[in-house]
Amino acid sequence: MAVTREQFDAGMTYDAYKAQMTRNKEQFEQNEKDLQLSADDVAAFKNLPRPVNVLALAEDWCGDVVANLPILGRLEKEAGGKLNVRVLLRDQQPGEKVMDEHLNKGQFKSIPTLIFLDANFNEVGTWIERPDSVTKLREEKRRAQYAAHPEWGDPSKPIAELPEEVRTQVQQGAAAIRTETKPFSNSEVVREIRAVAQKAVAKQPA
Repeated sequence: MAVTREQFDAGMTYDAYKAQMTRNKEQFEQNEKDLQLSADDVAAFKNLPRPVNVLALAEDWCGDVVANLPILGRLEKEAGGKLNVRVLLRDQQPGEKVMDEHLNKGQFKSIPTLIFLDANFNEVGTWIERPDSVTKLREEKRRAQYAAHPEWGDPSKPIAELPEEVRTQVQQGAAAIRTETKPFSNSEVVREIRAVAQKAVAKQPA
């Protein structure tokens, strides 16, 4: 089922979403400030022939939301009115209903989920969670960390089952990987959102 105009209008603006955050707000805003956008990327959004509506599903406890939703927010600010962003909380209505209709691979409530809509609120594209290229790179680095620390044990073992001291080390390692790969991740997110936005406009009737 398509996203309705009423569901979109129920969403918060990007700034209103930031204002209501109770967790990770400082890191969220820092990620927004840290984003480096090329002149070519900014021009690509400013030069979209028609505005695109983007409905985001998010929650402030989610690491991928904290990392990637600020990118959409910056793009909206730089796009000169060509992106119209609204944010719904995934775990509250009407966001919960929209999430159930946009499950990742038909089963996962992955966020952020970005739903691109034309002027008539027809769905013209989606973007979910993070780029596959980022997932692949981080997994390679995580495996390398485990190989360098055999005392951590099996990398496929759930982190919750690890001794507290080891769990802390693994979490610190994961944080280091996220920091190290942040520039690459940001560039990949921008590239993919740009591609979806351009395809969304191409699908719209003139």
